[in-house]
Amino acid sequence: MALVSVVNMAVLDNPAPFLSPFSFEITFECLQPLTDDLEWKVLYVGSAEDTSHDQVLDEILVGPIPVGINKFVLQADAPDISQIPEGDVLGVTVVLVTCSYREKEFVRVGYYVNNEYTEPVDEEKGVPMPLDMSKVRRVVLSEKPRVTRFPIQWGDKEEPQQTTQESAPQDEQGQSMEGQMLEDAKGMTLGEIGGDEDGNEDDAVFEEEEDDVSVEGKDMMMEDVMMGNAVSAAME
Repeated sequence: MALVSVVNMAVLDNPAPFLSPFSFEITFECLQPLTDDLEWKVLYVGSAEDTSHDQVLDEILVGPIPVGINKFVLQADAPDISQIPEGDVLGVTVVLVTCSYREKEFVRVGYYVNNEYTEPVDEEKGVPMPLDMSKVRRVVLSEKPRVTRFPIQWGDKEEPQQTTQESAPQDEQGQSMEGQMLEDAKGMTLGEIGGDEDGNEDDAVFEEEEDDVSVEGKDMMMEDVMMGNAVSAAME
């Protein structure tokens, strides 16, 4: 049984200028006292073709962790544009939020990110180079997170259980989540990636096994869904 479960994750300040920080409001539940801190990390995929362009935007230790529901805002600097190939700055990529305990990752949340030029572009000439980054906007497709949970040993004797993933499993070759997400996005429109306009979007709910979340945690998940639905209705 997982001792820490992510109840909800909200992307703040979205959309935002490319050069502004990422902000994630994370709600998680701790079922038993932990002897060590949790390590949270934000990873940005700089290129679908070369993992050497991936950037760790921030990593922090959070602790000691009280038993019960906990909430905090994880903020990370924008990617270093000099580390991203010029042809990969615009378009769809992935940002990941991970959490580890005793250097063992137990949850990973992936979001599609679309970076777009905000001014009209001559189709024949294309976007002016070098890019004026003040005119690039970042849109995190927060309605479609992909959540993977990994079995770890929380104590000294606990046996790991089976890995679970929501939205899409890894392929048979063990392709990474970010690689699989970018592969899935090829040939798709943004509407297809983020959910169409006919009400077919999935609520960004972090479902857990029955034994992994308390009654309070389940109530909070339901409140998040109801609040999300109310906001969506108000925006229509």
